[in-house]
Parts: sequence; structure tokens; C-alpha cells
Amino acid sequence: MASASRLSAGTVPTLVLVAALFTASAAAVAQGRPLRLIVPFPPGPGVDMIARTVSDQLSQTMGRTVVVDNRPGAGSVIGVDLAAKSPADGNTLLFANLAYAINTAMVANLPYDPLRDLAPVTVVATQPHLLVVNPAVPVKSVRDLIALAKGRPGEITYASAGVGTGPQLVAEMFSRAVGVRMNHIPYKGANPALSDVVGGHAQVMFATLVSSLPQVQAGRLRAVAVTSAKRSRHVPEVPTMIESGLPGFEAVGWYMVMAPARTPPPVMSRLQVALADALAQPAVRERLTGDGAEVVASRPDEAKRFLESEIQRWGAVVKSAGLRRE
Repeated sequence: MASASRLSAGTVPTLVLVAALFTASAAAVAQGRPLRLIVPFPPGPGVDMIARTVSDQLSQTMGRTVVVDNRPGAGSVIGVDLAAKSPADGNTLLFANLAYAINTAMVANLPYDPLRDLAPVTVVATQPHLLVVNPAVPVKSVRDLIALAKGRPGEITYASAGVGTGPQLVAEMFSRAVGVRMNHIPYKGANPALSDVVGGHAQVMFATLVSSLPQVQAGRLRAVAVTSAKRSRHVPEVPTMIESGLPGFEAVGWYMVMAPARTPPPVMSRLQVALADALAQPAVRERLTGDGAEVVASRPDEAKRFLESEIQRWGAVVKSAGLRRE
């Protein structure tokens, strides 16, 4: 199975190669009209902000207007479906995230086939989750949390950004890996969930690094572990879940650019080269890493293998947790 740890900045083409390929092909990709980047979430922090950071630089790199088209709704299904049904000519792209893989198993009767109707162009970046607890909770390590949850089955509460979101599924993955049962409290977004953990109304959360780090730095939350294969540069003192005694436990959020299936391979290659060049720019890398992300810029074949592994991974978690959404 492919894993996020195999997708690293090392997959970014050298700038010399990128520049050469891009110079030769930019004119062929541009077709005289704006490139539309569909973001299946509303404007604001999170996915939209990262998509706009990438699209702004991509526009400069390609010498072509890139328009961000926010199409939120149904847990990203509306925007994804629109992209899946768009012409396969390289003029419409999708900015997807972890929800794409989760919805594959969780949403009944998807209007698109996630493996046939869209094709990955590149994995833009990955971002770990951070296991945090309220400081009043007597937990300073993963082993402490396991012991507490086993001693008080069903009493330990964990918050999430909503049913079927990454934070919930990472918590479910953890619960099943160690054989504990915790009580889920879903919220409408990461901020209210984190606020209630800070306030002591919930005790635990697997939050995105970018959303939880300010609370950790302020001492309002205690960081216990990160879910990436390696420690985060933002919290180098915090161990990984693997280091904490859970071999193979890796669960990251991610961002991926996709195109309608049947987009010609030469067009896919040119788009990936342009995106790699955009992601190699210092301002873009600084912005993304500042938000806790690790820039990847993978090739289409690498991105496809990664997506397939993520669909398999989260499908198993969704099934074991008994989650389903119409």
C-alpha cells in the first residue's frame, strides 16, 4: 500500500528540468481562456486558502488566468461532481482533499465514480493531525490516553469537525487500533470543536495541525502526538503515533489537484509540470509550510497510487465505524 510518507518534497522535479519542460509546453496548455479551479468548499480558511495560494502562483507560472470557482455543498460532493462532468480538455481542474477519499465509502450513490471519472494530476501537500487534550486531562502520552480510555470505557469524549470528517475518522482509526471506546461529539467545524476541548466540554481531539497549533502554543491545549510518519518541524518535541507505540499508524490530511478523466496524457503532464514549478516557488512553499503542510508535488502516477491507497485506508475505517451518509 502506498503511504503519505513516500510522498515527499523529493518528488519535485528539479527547477532546471521544470523550466525547460514548461517553456516548451506552456503555450500548448493555454487555450485562450481562463483555467477554472473548482474548490468544493466555501471561501475562507483551510482548503480554499491553500487552493488560492497555489492558483495565484500557477497563474503567474502559466501566464494564464486561473479562476477559483467555489462550489460547496454535500460534503464536497457537489463541486466534485461538477468537475467530473466537465470537458476533459485541461481547462477545468478540481482542488480535492481528504474528503474525496472518505466520501467514496461513506456517501451512498455518489453521482460520479471517484476512480474513473477524475484523474490525479499531483498531490500538492500533506498535513498531519495533532492529538491534543485539555490540560486538565491526566494524559501526557498516547499510552496514558489508552490507559485512561480503557479504565473509563465510553466516558472519554473526543470532538471532531463533524460526522465523516478527518478528525473523526482518525479518532475512529485510533480507537480500533488500540481497542478502546470513546464518545464522539461532532461539531460544525474545527473551531467550535477546539473551543470546547479548550473549555473542557470535550477532552480529546485529533485536530489539524494548523488549527490546533495556536492553542497548543498558548498553553490552552496539550499536544500528545502527531499522526505523520515523521515529527513535525512545528512541534519537534511532540512524538509521532508510531514512536508512541503504534507501528504503522499514519493518517494525514492532503490536498490534490485532479482533472476530468480522459484528459490527454500530454496535457496532464504539462499541467503537472506547471504545478510543480508553482509549488517550488519560495513564497508558496513558505506559505504552505507555515500552515503546517509538507509540499509534495508528485507525478500523476504517484498521485494515483496514493489516492488508491487512501480510498482503501479510509474505506476500511468508515466500514468498521458503521458510518454512512445518504
